[in-house]
Formats: sequence, C-alpha cells, structure tokens
Amino acid sequence: MRSLSAPTAVVAEDEHTLRQELVERLAQLWPELSIVGEAADGIEALRLLDLHAPDVLFLDIQMPGANGLDVARQVGTRSHVVFITAFDEHAIAAFDHGAVDYLLKPLEPSRLFTAIGRLKARLASPATGQERAWQPAAPAEPSASRTPLRWINASVGQTLRLITVDEVLYFQSDSKYTRLVLRDSEALIRKPLKELVEELDPQQFWQIHRSTLLNVAAVASVIRDFRGRLQVRLKDHADILPVAEAYNHLFKQM
Repeated sequence: MRSLSAPTAVVAEDEHTLRQELVERLAQLWPELSIVGEAADGIEALRLLDLHAPDVLFLDIQMPGANGLDVARQVGTRSHVVFITAFDEHAIAAFDHGAVDYLLKPLEPSRLFTAIGRLKARLASPATGQERAWQPAAPAEPSASRTPLRWINASVGQTLRLITVDEVLYFQSDSKYTRLVLRDSEALIRKPLKELVEELDPQQFWQIHRSTLLNVAAVASVIRDFRGRLQVRLKDHADILPVAEAYNHLFKQM
C-alpha cells in the first residue's frame, strides 16, 4: 500500500461531463488524492489499471468495451472500487456488499463525501480480499494437466456447427440433450451437463443450478426476486436464470 498521504485514483466514466464533474469534486473534497488517469471505456480503464496500479477505481457500470463489472472482475485485490451507477435500489443493494461504495447518477456531493470517508478508512487499515472490489468467489483453479474444452460440435437445425465455448452464454440440460444458448441462436449437443462441468474451465463456467452451467463473462447483474432468491441477468439476452441455493456461495460478496 502506498503512503496514505498520496493515494491515487483512476476515473472511468463514458459521459465526459459527468467524468469531469467527478474529477473536479474529488479535487475539492479530497485534494490529496491524485487522479492518475481518466477512461471513457472499460478497455482503457483496464489499461490504466495495469499502467498505474491505482489505490482507487471509480467505475461506471455501463461503459463501452467492457462495463464496470467486467473491469472489477479483473481488479482482484489491486484497487478499491467505487461504482458509479444508475441502477435501481435492488441492484445497488447487490453491489453495495462488494464495492467500497456506489454513487448514483446524478452525483450528489454529500454521497461523494461519504464515499471518500469510506475509502480513507479502507486505505488506513490493512486490506483483505473481501474488502476490495466486487469479485464473486471463484471455484478452484483447473488442473494443470487438463486443457479446458474450447470448441464444441453442435447441431443448429440440420447443420453441424463448430462453436467456441466463449460464444455460449449458458448450457442447460434438456431431456437427453444439452442446450447451448448463444446471443442470437441455440444449439444442441448429446454430451450431458455433468461431463461439461468436468471439461470446461471452472473459472469461466459456473454451475448455478443442477441443470444450468453459466458463462461468467455473460453476467450483466445478479438480483433477488421477491422471495429473496438469486437470479442472473445476462448481457444482450432476455433470459433470467435462477440460482439454486446450493450455489449462492458463488455470489456471496454481492
């Protein structure tokens, strides 16, 4: 951890006016903070993270290239994260447990002041992995002796298609077949879900239900229904996937 007298930050926000407003208010409320980089998209935010290793990342949730959640997954324990979000109350509550704080658009100086206080407290105390950026608990690393499955031959109608696993949003058991759900189509394979669990990279694909294997990169957000049960919303797809209680621990920091 750097000297507490000279903390650093990167601000990632695709709205130029809002980004400048945040930078200016940070200068007023936290003059000792050094803004070492500004990003208008998630890819640039990741580049600045690697270049400057800032103490703090202010991350917009919705950005081109890679959204704030995508960036936060790459942060690990390197930086403290404050999300900038226009999400509703339930989504905010989900993120609040993982990030140091969140800021609603439009920005309110009093909320920014509170977030700064929380950040200063974190920077002044020994940090742990659970105190850092939002990052759901990940399964164990795949065995070094096994190469994860990268390609699948699947039936799309009457056509046999070669599909990369990165294209798959989720796998779902469907009678004697397994259904592959892609962004704009679906496919079928005869391989059971149990075998896929063993063959796919467990860092990329999480089993969230006895019949569902989820590509973590496809997650837009995790919410709770009116009964308090977790559900996964996907990027660029309307499906909402239920999370069985036995797999809630994967999202325990949300």
